[in-house]
Amino acid sequence: MNQGGTMQIDELDAWWRAANYLSVGQIYLRDNPLLRRPLRREDVKERLLGHWGTTPGLNFIYAHLNRVISDHGQEMLFITGPGHGGPANVANAWLEGTYTETYSHVGRDEAGLKELFKQFSYPGGIPSHAAPETPGSINEGGELGYSLAHAYGAVFDNPDLIAACVIGDGEAETGPLAASWHSNSFLDAKHDGAVLPILHLNGYKIANPTVLSRMPEAQLEQLMRGYGYKPHFVTVTDPHATEQAHQDFAAALDTCLAGIREVQASARQEPRTGADYAPWPMIVLRSPKGWTGPATVDGKQVEGTWRAHQVPLSGVHDDDAHLHQLEEWMRSYRPEELFAEDGTLRNEVAAQAPPGDLRMSATPYANGGRLLQDLKLPAYGDHAVVVDKPGLEKVSPMLTAGGYLRDIIQLNPENFRLFGPDETASNRLQDVYEVTDKAWQQRIDDVDEHLARSGRVLEVLSEHLCQGWLEGYLLTGRHGVFNCYEAFVHIVDSMFNQHAKWLKVHQDLPWRQPIASLNYMLSSHVWQQDHNGFSHQDPGFIDHVVNKKADVIRVYLPPDANTMLAVTEHCLQTRDRVNVIVTGKQPTMTWLGPEEARLHVERGIGVWDFAGSEDPRGGEDPDVVLGCAGDVPTVEVVAAARLLKDALPALKVRVVNVVDLMRLQDESGHPHGLPARDFDTLFTLDRPVIFAYHGYPWLIHRLTYRRTNHDNIHVRGYKEEGTTTTPFDMAMLNQIDRYQLAMDVIDRVPSLRSTQAGLRQHLQDERQRAWQYTRDFGKDIDAVTGWMLEEASPDDAT
Repeated sequence: MNQGGTMQIDELDAWWRAANYLSVGQIYLRDNPLLRRPLRREDVKERLLGHWGTTPGLNFIYAHLNRVISDHGQEMLFITGPGHGGPANVANAWLEGTYTETYSHVGRDEAGLKELFKQFSYPGGIPSHAAPETPGSINEGGELGYSLAHAYGAVFDNPDLIAACVIGDGEAETGPLAASWHSNSFLDAKHDGAVLPILHLNGYKIANPTVLSRMPEAQLEQLMRGYGYKPHFVTVTDPHATEQAHQDFAAALDTCLAGIREVQASARQEPRTGADYAPWPMIVLRSPKGWTGPATVDGKQVEGTWRAHQVPLSGVHDDDAHLHQLEEWMRSYRPEELFAEDGTLRNEVAAQAPPGDLRMSATPYANGGRLLQDLKLPAYGDHAVVVDKPGLEKVSPMLTAGGYLRDIIQLNPENFRLFGPDETASNRLQDVYEVTDKAWQQRIDDVDEHLARSGRVLEVLSEHLCQGWLEGYLLTGRHGVFNCYEAFVHIVDSMFNQHAKWLKVHQDLPWRQPIASLNYMLSSHVWQQDHNGFSHQDPGFIDHVVNKKADVIRVYLPPDANTMLAVTEHCLQTRDRVNVIVTGKQPTMTWLGPEEARLHVERGIGVWDFAGSEDPRGGEDPDVVLGCAGDVPTVEVVAAARLLKDALPALKVRVVNVVDLMRLQDESGHPHGLPARDFDTLFTLDRPVIFAYHGYPWLIHRLTYRRTNHDNIHVRGYKEEGTTTTPFDMAMLNQIDRYQLAMDVIDRVPSLRSTQAGLRQHLQDERQRAWQYTRDFGKDIDAVTGWMLEEASPDDAT
């Protein structure tokens, strides 16, 4: 053991034995937690659920990390990637006292141990993986692949923090984890903390061997070195030679911490010395799967094989031999040496826990709301666009947002970051580069732009990494935005699921403090793909998002620059949400002035009197309602309303714009849902409604199916028709264009069906001419590209 260590091997081993004992107890027992009497069947849970195989290795690592935390006063976050290693996280939190501090009914005595054991994977209890309910956890263990990305996200801008990330060899086979090794290319050793990857190789997944465990060690070392790490191998060759294992791991851990300090010290000198890019240390721990558990069961090897993955002894209810073997297994940890007569942890074992918030189960970094500070936001009016008249000028909503984000970065240089897969400038957010660069630790050439060792923008061509980094950043108490092409944010569907589920549970735990919302800013969307084509056309992420709990998700479709600005301002001030903002990057019509836009966002939905043709004070229902949600659908709806106003001046058309999509749902289904009376006032009780929507049309029906007038709602949206073409041709291909919408009105207003055949034919002809023009000239007709709500007067032009 390294001479700098103050704990002896037997003390480390005692903690490890205690954690293993508690872990086995959680999987199996509902009573007799200290084995005061011989084990009986009624002491064992009816349903044996949990995962033993990876757990003893996690407990082993945890014990050693506690030693270095105590020795050095090191702030450390423990992140576990191996699947359902939840028994380890819970056991160590109980040993450290944090679990009882958090859940007073799970005391630090025999009765508390009974409750600790019974609740695990039990109805009304806790999950079998590291979940929000587990103190010290920020990483769900239920789905694999995200631990290392979370770890890096956690240490960005936390220069004193080390995230010890245990990566299971099964998890290491996932795509997100494989990409996460590259995260060190974005970690600034001067201003960020450090990640200590611990690759835990125990050989097997549920039933199959793992790739990295079977890889020759020389090849594995080359792989890790190629990723930019300096691996230190610890191999448990004899599962019974635990003293040697402790010595070897302690030495490797001390070496790695010294290596981390060396890398950071070099980077934090002024000027920086040494190589620009130094390898970070890591540990590869080879240990038997199910270490310290039953070596054989029914004559078959268990320890060190896939059979140890879940419940090694599954026949304890029916087989006396299994029940006896379970008791022998638990007694092998010598609980009488670990627990006093009353069930409390003996002082010499309890003393190994670090003090206060240095306990990994108590660290505020794992309850990021404790550290969260409100963002300093720039003045809204400084970025808002002046709108003298609606529908006369075009401004890019994303470009407007870029200027706003630039000022946020300048005002918040240590707790806000922008994440994106190589699309920041493509999505028109490039103004941020006026005040920051992209973080980059590899070679920088003269031709490169906006690359620096330190930067508030993180770009990597992996949506998984962007999502994982941002989640880790948010969960440890900071703020951020993920900007992405709309079609490819689907890549993180499953990661979004896990975060939304985390937030849902997190909100129900009074001890977890609110964290900043996860904000998606999606652009390069389905309706404006002039050169990318069909592959880049998919608005379905919204459909996926609205499946989640209403308390968690929000969806915004700002139709112009000022509403985009107001939505962004609002979302960045929310907590415990997933906010999805979808808008175009190309210049689009400005409709609302600064204060009008802010009010419209607060309402979430509203009538646009300037776009319709009804008398707002007339006291009569309109003949038809034109609804819209999304920037391109809004333009087409307003243009359709103008076509109808010019052709049929007596027709009363109401235009309703939706910026907060969840306003369409009723108030019983979503906190933002519009009360029935308000919805009926906007959309009437019985008049036809033509609704142009940004995404797949059936979502609008799903959100409004309980509404009084639902049977009269006809929705136009994206229907999987697309190619590399012009914006207006995209609208025509999917039948949300102004001519089609105007024809829909004629078809659905009873008084027009048989009286306006000539107008309908004229609209069909105009639509055909527009379509043919795109084929003849490769661009949209001037009547569309140059369209304004009103002809500009000479004064306007001036």
